[in-house]
This record gives sequence, structure tokens and C-alpha cells, in this order.
Amino acid sequence: MALGDASLLQLIWLASPALPVGGFSYSEGLEAAIDSSCVATESGASQWLNDQLHLSLARSDLAVVAQAIPAWQGCDMQRITVLNDWVLHSRESSELRLQSEQMGRSFIEWLRSLQPELVAGLGLQLPSPTYPVAFALAAAHSKAPLRDCLLSYAFGWAENMAQAAVRAVPLGQSAGQRILQQLAREIPVAVDHALALPDGERQAFAPMLAILSAQHETQYSRLFRS
Repeated sequence: MALGDASLLQLIWLASPALPVGGFSYSEGLEAAIDSSCVATESGASQWLNDQLHLSLARSDLAVVAQAIPAWQGCDMQRITVLNDWVLHSRESSELRLQSEQMGRSFIEWLRSLQPELVAGLGLQLPSPTYPVAFALAAAHSKAPLRDCLLSYAFGWAENMAQAAVRAVPLGQSAGQRILQQLAREIPVAVDHALALPDGERQAFAPMLAILSAQHETQYSRLFRS
């Protein structure tokens, strides 16, 4: 089915790094990986983010978005609450949990400024919406196909992370675009994986990422909040 103009533009908007949710201020452990010499080059950053896309994002956040969108469309708040709680409990460091909570809160505030009817009373039903669940609320009302919504979410993540690599390694802008190009090639595979995951196979098991994230909390010098 062809994506309508309004739906396409809405998804582009939702994926924009200019969205006032603070995504630019997080590296999701990448800065700690650079500090510990796990990542030092363009190719190293590209491989790190490719692994993170497939081993972490596809199996957790993307899978949650895939299930939260139909739940929002069906007004199934019990299901939404279960998915939101899973996101909160799957964050293995305080930084990663705070990121998900802060970006979710900021996303809802942004959405409230544009479409207050969408979030009216939401605070009473879901006091602390996480970012994947908040994104799914906006995507659910875009009338875009589910797979396209996940492509938008993944590309927004990839653009923020490529820019984090540019600033933290550091790299040139052309290197950042090559990293983004490589991630864009991998995103459809990651999205299809997420769409196929049932509840029992959704996971956030990334021990090295969790360790690096915890170490980042006391890192001597840092640019990012995670």
C-alpha cells in the first residue's frame, strides 16, 4: 500500500533529530566504549552501532513499538502499561532508564503542544511513559503502515547515534554519513526481526553495553548523558 503524503511527512517528522526530545544528548554507551578503546575508528563505530541495532534495538525497543502501536489504536491501556513496564525494567543502568523516561516525557510534552487531545488524561493512566511507548502513540495516529512506523523510529535512532559517533570518536561529517548509510542498509532487516518477535522472545540482554553504561556514570570527562 502506498504511503499517503500526510503519513509520510508525519513519519519524517517523528524521525527528525530536531524533535525537542533530547536524543542528541545521549550516546547509549558509545561514549564509554570510545573511552575504553573498544571503538576508535570509523569502521569500529560503524560495527558497534550495527551490532547495537541488531542485538539490542531490534530485540527490545523496536519490538515494543511494533506491539504498542496496535495497542494504542485499540485503546488497550492494560497492554500499553505492560509494555511500558517492560521497557523500564529492561534498562540495565540508571543512565539508560533515565534516558528512556526523559525522552518519553519530553515527547509527550511536545505532542501535547500540538495535539492536546491525544494525551488528555494520559498522565493518570500512564504516569511515566517511556520513549518507545510515547513514539508509538504518535505513530499510531499517523495512519501509516506498521512497518513504515518502525523504519521511522529506527532511522531516527540511527541518525542520532551517527552524530554521537562524529562528536565522540571524533569523525568528520562524511564519515558520519557513511556510518548512517550502512545503518540504513541494515534497518529493514532489523525491523522485520522486530515485527516477528512474540512477547516471550523480546529481550534486552546486552551485558557489555550495560557494563559500559554503568562505567559512564563515573567517567571523568564526557559529552553525553549516557
